[in-house]
Amino acid sequence: MPYQSPISPGVSWYEDTVGERPEYPALDGDRRVDVAIVGGGYTGLSAAVHLAKAGTSVALIEAHRFGDGASGRNGGQLGTGQRAGAEELEAELGFERAKALFDLAEEAKAHLLEFARVNDIDIEFRPGHLNVTHKTRELPEYVAHAEAMATRFNYPHLSIMDAAETAQRMGSTHYVGGVRDAGTGHIHPMKLLVGTARVAAAAGAALFENTPSTGIASSGGKVQIFTPRGTITADNALVATNAHGNVLEPVSASHIMPIGSFIGATVALGDDSPVLPGGESVSDSRFVVRYFRRVKTGELLFGGREVYAVNDPKDIHIHIRRQIAEIYPALKDVKITHGWGGYVGITLPRKPFVREVMPNVISAGGYSGHGVMLANFVGKLYAETVTGNRNRLKLFEELRIPPFPGGRRFRAPLLFLALNWYALRDRF
Repeated sequence: MPYQSPISPGVSWYEDTVGERPEYPALDGDRRVDVAIVGGGYTGLSAAVHLAKAGTSVALIEAHRFGDGASGRNGGQLGTGQRAGAEELEAELGFERAKALFDLAEEAKAHLLEFARVNDIDIEFRPGHLNVTHKTRELPEYVAHAEAMATRFNYPHLSIMDAAETAQRMGSTHYVGGVRDAGTGHIHPMKLLVGTARVAAAAGAALFENTPSTGIASSGGKVQIFTPRGTITADNALVATNAHGNVLEPVSASHIMPIGSFIGATVALGDDSPVLPGGESVSDSRFVVRYFRRVKTGELLFGGREVYAVNDPKDIHIHIRRQIAEIYPALKDVKITHGWGGYVGITLPRKPFVREVMPNVISAGGYSGHGVMLANFVGKLYAETVTGNRNRLKLFEELRIPPFPGGRRFRAPLLFLALNWYALRDRF
């Protein structure tokens, strides 16, 4: 029987195609290390790699298995820049800080690809991304954005697509135009996750699965991470639980909200299929965004955030097939081989949340859909902080991230209402 994540519905296409997925032991006994990490996603494992390679002793715990959270179940798209647009950041923070954040994100992209190459991780990178719209009134914004990226942010990789080019590259007339980004692409996220864990273990990091944290304490210059079968004592700690840290640490929980995201995988469409002939990934301009791509073996992986309830993974198949058919009517009866879900950690302004939440304890998350690229790099920046250079991580720490309104009791119902409103607005 296929392994079923205890925190997310459905068995993913990634789990069935990742190959070997090593298991790591649970923590049994007390540990004393330089750095303790809670959370075995991209952020935590990347931090463990770079800390261990710098000679820092590190122990990392994950409540379930590596890959059960968003790092192993996401859409695989790298993106460009921050989740918040460069122009939006410039209006809020000024050009210098906005450019620094954009450049940091581009370095994150280059680092991810180089990390995979150097460590022989086959992440199945495919180049190219299309951002498309079904609303003609949005096209001038696309033109202005491409011009700003080229002239102000030194990013010449965007090109405007008219309706004809969009239809050709998409294999669909559903969208009226968009932007092609030749400077990014998409990957197999579970292969990156499994490979990063392998590199961390080889570098000397102590990795533990099926080890939840039952609490954190910080006093007297020491941090303690409590677990059911042992306590880790460290000089510093990183909380990298993202969407899954609701009961662990209250400051992060008030700033990072988990929202459900669902993906379906079709059968391989074949070389003669008109769907995405160039192999690019796609995201559209809906607030409740749809994101999809064809992988190298031909399957279409199609995702979208919706506010329907999922009582059974088969429900995902129904909803995803309906969305696919809106864009590709010829696929209205396509077989969905896998349907799965997971939780994306978002913040109110869609910017990463990075804070020292108690003495010597930094929390990082809330990547808001840009985590494939940013989460890995934030882990590296945390390692830099521990080893003496906090300047680059501070670019994230200094971002203004307000808490969600309504407190922990009412914020989820308020978000549910908001997403319903935006889903309705997307239709007009």
